[in-house]
Amino acid sequence: MGGVNPDALRGHMDGLLLSVLEHEPLHGYAIIEALQERSGGALSVPTGTVYPALRRLERVGYLASEWVTVGGRKRRTYRLTGTGRKQLEGERSTWRAFTNVIGSVLEPRRTEGHSP
Repeated sequence: MGGVNPDALRGHMDGLLLSVLEHEPLHGYAIIEALQERSGGALSVPTGTVYPALRRLERVGYLASEWVTVGGRKRRTYRLTGTGRKQLEGERSTWRAFTNVIGSVLEPRRTEGHSP
């Protein structure tokens, strides 16, 4: 499968990042790996995009972070806050509505009495 155009991710990065942190805290590189794994390799998000987004999400209270030692190295690990969980649900709801609208335009359902 080919990669996803980075422009296509605009507006969805917050939801993607919150989603990979839903079940466990992760450090930045592990977040990037989780995005790649979950997408079957289609999402290769540069660190220059991920780290500023993580810092922004922490500033607005959706994430909290702490320094932990992982494999002998200190890494900043991020976790979802209660507010972040609510935001993630909002992101999912918005995504479902968006895909329904776009899908109804790109793949309109045939109705009886109308020509294809």
